[in-house]
Amino acid sequence: MSTSGLTTFNLDMGDLVEEAFERCGQELRTGYDFRTARRSVNLLTIEWANRGINLWTVEQGQFVMNTGQAIYPIPVDTIDLLDTVIRQNNGQQSNQIDINISRISESTYITIPNKNATGRPIQVFVNRQTGSVATVANTTLATGYPISATDTTITLTSVATLPTQGFINITTSNVTETIGYQNIVGNQIVNAWRGQNNTTAASHSAGDSVYVNNLPCVNVWPTPSSPGEQYTFVYYRMRRMQDAGSGVTTQDIPFRFITCMVAGLAYNLSMKLPKIDPTRIGMLKADYEQQFDLAAQEDREKAADRYVPRMSFMR
Repeated sequence: MSTSGLTTFNLDMGDLVEEAFERCGQELRTGYDFRTARRSVNLLTIEWANRGINLWTVEQGQFVMNTGQAIYPIPVDTIDLLDTVIRQNNGQQSNQIDINISRISESTYITIPNKNATGRPIQVFVNRQTGSVATVANTTLATGYPISATDTTITLTSVATLPTQGFINITTSNVTETIGYQNIVGNQIVNAWRGQNNTTAASHSAGDSVYVNNLPCVNVWPTPSSPGEQYTFVYYRMRRMQDAGSGVTTQDIPFRFITCMVAGLAYNLSMKLPKIDPTRIGMLKADYEQQFDLAAQEDREKAADRYVPRMSFMR
């Protein structure tokens, strides 16, 4: 007898939910049953993000740094940055150099006396914001002060509800621009960085609404100064897993975690479905933890650990 020659087995959302219901000793019958199961899958992926690093969600990214710009947005679905370097001479095959940049805490960053000092960045603070945008306008562009696509000074009616540094959104004619800033003087944002977060700098009219955008971002120090060369910030990040979808898609997980997801969904459903024997709930929980441990032990970095001491000298 020959083998199938295939290694493509997977479960779409419908099959995944049916298997989980069967493990609970019940059947999937109604649209609400499917909807509550899909909600549980989304909550399950969030739980996995809190359990540690999921290697299949690690991906590389980079952005070009601008002279004098200290704050840079990172993708909104970023959970955390794992490793970061500053790349000099990006794209040059023979002269490209990656230089380590040390991660520091918020408390260390806030105590830096001169955050506008310029040079090659050597430290980075990762500000893990929610990525949410204010639903109600925080302020508006002041009367008589429209801005062009190149203006870096933005006059507002009020800055009372704005963070002292961060990002704002302004929408004109259905075109939204994200603007970064680090300095507020009076009712003005000065030295703004236009067209952030993959948006395009545009003209905006006086009276246009201004919304706070809580983008995850990095603060670097010193701020880049590269008169003769370009710095590129290169990182590996852990992103969020994709949502459960409408029901016909497979999940954003490697095949090793299919059994684990079925077990986790069955356990979560057992806590919501009526008339489930508490003994079965305990059994499903134990099975879920065992399946997660098996999958997590396989989904780990297998290279040897490398420890590099950080040395400093005082006199």
